Amino acid sequence: MPATDERKIILVVRPTRLDELIARFNTVQQAQFYVEHLGADFSDYLAEKKRYETAIAEVEASLRAVARVQRLDRRYLPNFVFGPDDVVVVLGQDGLVANTLKYLDGQPVLGVNPDPMRWDGLLLPFNPKSLPKVIGEALRNKRPIKRVSMAKATLNTGAVIHAVNDLFIGPQSHVSARYLLQADEREERQSSSGIIVSTGMGSTGWLKSLYSGCLGAASALGLEPPERTIDMSFAWDADYLRYFVREPFPSRTTGATIVAGLVSDTRPLTIVSEMPEHGVIFSDGIEADFLEFNAGTRAVVTVAERQGSLVV
Repeated sequence: MPATDERKIILVVRPTRLDELIARFNTVQQAQFYVEHLGADFSDYLAEKKRYETAIAEVEASLRAVARVQRLDRRYLPNFVFGPDDVVVVLGQDGLVANTLKYLDGQPVLGVNPDPMRWDGLLLPFNPKSLPKVIGEALRNKRPIKRVSMAKATLNTGAVIHAVNDLFIGPQSHVSARYLLQADEREERQSSSGIIVSTGMGSTGWLKSLYSGCLGAASALGLEPPERTIDMSFAWDADYLRYFVREPFPSRTTGATIVAGLVSDTRPLTIVSEMPEHGVIFSDGIEADFLEFNAGTRAVVTVAERQGSLVV
């Protein structure tokens, strides 16, 4: 069937582990030598690449049968201009879906799992075989949509960064971050290893590990009963965020009393950097895509005005 739909489909793909090794070592043979020299199974790298390339070919053929298609490599996401009527298909893993969502403004996203035996795919409800039926319904707006709230950090320099899972605000390396934290009409000068601000989607990831570590330490010290559990997860479309200060250090000049709480439109989180260098803000674990956050820079963290749209 020829492509007839006027809407354009953007197919987002990423390099495999083997692609990244080839980029580093120039040839497959040199990549193989490196992997096997470390005692790893190189055949798994080959199998992953073959399966992913097969999935790309199958998915792209299905999409081109119904609409215009543009393939987009992950590295170009920050600078790509999406059209308001584009439909976005992301060919796994989960992290690629999250990374794509933060550059969109409501365009529907279909997460496709290229290898269900390898990836769990919480954000990848579809597979290449189911895509032909699903994409037609998505183009006609006949599929249900799940909304995803995002976090936003706005700097006094005019720079803005969004996050689908979480924002990290702190040092670029293993040194202490120094800043002034303002929350709920309170403020405190702190020295810590950074601040995590989590969305509902991210609340089962980094935020969960922070609270679990806190609870485990308290239990080990006899401050809490060992059987106590905590669930800090919240809805993906929630109108609030949660923040957590990592390893705050109390001293003569720094405190550790404002360490966790909520962020909303009426309760923004403000952080003023006191780091002369190496201060950063990055989102969703992508350290290469960051904003500088050095002395004098002020970041105001709120819930983003726009939401992501996941096709389910």
